[in-house]
Amino acid sequence: MTEINVIPLVDIMLVLLVIFIVTAPLITHSVEIDLPKVASQPSEAEPESVQVAIDSEGRFYWDSELIDRDELSARLLTAGERLPTPELHLHADRSTRYEVLAEIMAEAGKVGLGRIGFVSDPPQAGDPHQTPAQPAAISARQAQPPTADH
Repeated sequence: MTEINVIPLVDIMLVLLVIFIVTAPLITHSVEIDLPKVASQPSEAEPESVQVAIDSEGRFYWDSELIDRDELSARLLTAGERLPTPELHLHADRSTRYEVLAEIMAEAGKVGLGRIGFVSDPPQAGDPHQTPAQPAAISARQAQPPTADH
């Protein structure tokens, strides 16, 4: 009957053990440095956001103010020049054409507004037209133009 020779296995294990013993102190070795003490507070300024809403009739609202397409382009350009760059939050009605959204997103990207988010409402219980996988329409409050009594 032949037996398995374990001597080469033991040799390799001993070599690996020696390598580990030699390298372990090098990995955990650190240099003691006396760093200066400075009192400062972290900057937690959240970037502002711009709310752009598009209702079912294709009208544009900038922070609840009714504006036309040219004014939207001008305001996007102005917002893109601000530092820090604000986030763009799009509120789009369910029936808004994708083409309109794509144009606004492309224009926002060109002027430097790279952080774009779609805002939706959670599904309402009993709404037969809305499932969790579908985008929600903007709320009626946001879709209405501002009144004179505000």
